Amino acid sequence: MTFSKAFDIASLHAAYASGWTAQEMIEEVFSRIAAIDDPGIFLSLAAKEDLLAEAKALGTFTPDSKPLWGIPFAAKDNIDVAGLPTTAACPDYAYVPTADATVVRLLKEAGALVIGKTNLDQFATGLVGVRTPHSIPRNAVDPTLVPGGSSSGSAVATAQGIVSFALGTDTAGSGRVPAGLNNIVGLKPSVGALSATGVVPACRTLDCVSIFALTVEDAHRVFTVAAQPDASDAYSRSMPAGHAMAAAPVLRIGVPARADREFFGDKAMEAAFDTALVTLAAMGHKLVELPFARFYETANLLYEGAWVAERYAAVKEFFDTKPESFHPVTHKIYTGAKALTAADAFAGMYRLQALKKELAPLIASVDVICVPTAPTHYTLADLEAEPIKANSRLGTYTNFVNLLDMCGIAVPTGARSDGLPSSVTMLAPFGKDGLTAALGADLHQRLAKDLGATGWPLPQAAEKPAEKAEGLIPVIVVGAHLSGMPLNRQLTDLDAKFLRAGTTAASYKLFALPNQTPPKPGLVRVDNGAAIAVEIWQLTPDGFGKFVNMIPSPMCIGTVFLDDGSSAKGFLVEPSALEGAEDITHLGGWRAYIASL
Repeated sequence: MTFSKAFDIASLHAAYASGWTAQEMIEEVFSRIAAIDDPGIFLSLAAKEDLLAEAKALGTFTPDSKPLWGIPFAAKDNIDVAGLPTTAACPDYAYVPTADATVVRLLKEAGALVIGKTNLDQFATGLVGVRTPHSIPRNAVDPTLVPGGSSSGSAVATAQGIVSFALGTDTAGSGRVPAGLNNIVGLKPSVGALSATGVVPACRTLDCVSIFALTVEDAHRVFTVAAQPDASDAYSRSMPAGHAMAAAPVLRIGVPARADREFFGDKAMEAAFDTALVTLAAMGHKLVELPFARFYETANLLYEGAWVAERYAAVKEFFDTKPESFHPVTHKIYTGAKALTAADAFAGMYRLQALKKELAPLIASVDVICVPTAPTHYTLADLEAEPIKANSRLGTYTNFVNLLDMCGIAVPTGARSDGLPSSVTMLAPFGKDGLTAALGADLHQRLAKDLGATGWPLPQAAEKPAEKAEGLIPVIVVGAHLSGMPLNRQLTDLDAKFLRAGTTAASYKLFALPNQTPPKPGLVRVDNGAAIAVEIWQLTPDGFGKFVNMIPSPMCIGTVFLDDGSSAKGFLVEPSALEGAEDITHLGGWRAYIASL
């Protein structure tokens, strides 16, 4: 169903700036809920009168101080919202919290309005979205398909355009799989980046609060509001400085080796993934095939030993006293966990540690890993025939991510040959959320056309100025340290953050220096020069010191002036090194010179 007013954040804020009110937005939300008429989406709704009062209390439209002013959202029903019951899709478990979960509080303080609580696979155990005692949310794109879980209601509410974004949780893929199956964005943050205080745990050591949105920009905006350390959450972690959306022009992108890719016979999904990879290569990125057997082995651990026992431990007292309250599939999983021993748990942890050590150099060899979000679509009929197998297969490319302490974002990549949605997920190590979002946004813009099932066109991404992070030192690179070049790893190994590409002031000459391994250019400032292409990266003070210490003669660090009038420390060369060097200034940069060879 198509509604006239788009609910992505930029569109809503434009409407408010033109005179539309937050109260009118609330009326529109309830009108959409009635029009869509899917009883499986919400388990409880806030009272319209209360929401209208909250909307009025927002006062004057102030997006600068409240970046989510007047933005409607929903929360998965294992996340506390004060005054609304938390049930985890188990009616006998229900309680009414008096306080918001930390993440909900932060979003409200930024001006967002909670519409209601959404359906889920009971106790967030499942990837199919049908393990609920309530009505099953209908897949927004095709109601014959499973909606994906466990955050099914949150994904469908977003895909239908009822809310601008919704909170889910993601332990095994619950914030990514339903996004991929409903043609929306699913941001799974670094573990611990968003507080889990006020969230019913599944696997406490791995749980993430996730974000569903219509665009990558919206998901990341919500992330930047909510990613705050929380002393009340023992697993909360501070994010590294500088997680703004930014991706270098050339990235090394790891992809599953062709022989290791699994689509379970779904040729349309396989072809769609190939199209995404061809697009990434055409964007200038370097694709690197990675053996994936150990990633799959890691994924299998999630439903063995330690982590199944952790699910049981989260609700042990309730399960032991009221086992009949559980969905049959959930009951079977938790019953099996009761037979596990502490020795089984330690065996699982030992195996995970060995796999992490084995996979670490593979993960470090690339900037990002790109995988299918889900290997295939399943119909509700498929699920009735083989419920366990379908659930397991949907987690093929998701189950290992939290175990390996990676962040990820699922982004739509357009319609498959049969019209169903396709999606890929960008993965990277802890703290690289801005990098995965930036790359995901670029691919989303190139391959997707519309938002969820709304019929609204994907808006053109607005140009944003580069965001310099507080406490980081910018450094300008001109040659072998550019993204995709041989020495760029010296920057990324120090956790440098790409800021932006740029050009120098028109007062430099660039030379190809002789006898350098790997080949390097020399940049010198002159009276009558030209503008040279550069990249600006950011380092912590400690990283900057280590980086400068690695620079050999005749290279040196000095002040480099840019065409916008700013300046920063960057690469120059000692004049004595220019003897026998080739003047390549006319090519405009080192990349163009390398290409000319």
